[in-house]
Amino acid sequence: MEIWNSFYEQLLETTWLEFIAVICGILSVWFSKQEKILVYPFGIISVVIFVYLTYEYGLYAETGINTYYFFMSVYGWWNWKNTKDIGRSQIPITRSTGWGHVLNVSTFIAAFVIIYLLLIKFTDSDVPILDAMTTGLAVTGMYLMALKKIEHWLFWIACDLIAIPLYIYKGLPFTSFQFLVFTYIAVLGWLSWRRKLLMGEN
Repeated sequence: MEIWNSFYEQLLETTWLEFIAVICGILSVWFSKQEKILVYPFGIISVVIFVYLTYEYGLYAETGINTYYFFMSVYGWWNWKNTKDIGRSQIPITRSTGWGHVLNVSTFIAAFVIIYLLLIKFTDSDVPILDAMTTGLAVTGMYLMALKKIEHWLFWIACDLIAIPLYIYKGLPFTSFQFLVFTYIAVLGWLSWRRKLLMGEN
């Protein structure tokens, strides 16, 4: 009961800036589930705000990842529309190959280790493991999303599940709620993209 009272008190202190970032972030993931290009403009608004917020709250790896999100969003926006096929407005959904899976996992591990070492050496972060873990998952997930690989949903689901308690701990409850919603939409997104692949609808 105490944790819910604390959550409610923190929720009342949510700033308008965090509220806008969360709403835009939720809309971005919803548009991604629907395979709509609007995922990127709404995502860019959200991540620019979170660059500021996460730096202010000492989530330095999250500051870095949101900066990375910005550049990958610009790239993803261009890449999704980068098709010469007549009658096709976007590139299709695809799966990673066997070696692609190895590369995906290797990218996560490398990002986690590098970010963790940077956090413990150069910052005063009190959550270096969780911060590095969410960041490593997000680095991989965002890149795969820009390539329109279905596996990006799995990395986002794992990232979101870790981020929920992390942001409550750091005093950003509305952002934590955002990640709860993200998890739900990401599961729906995985199922939706999987169905499109199986049915050849994309």
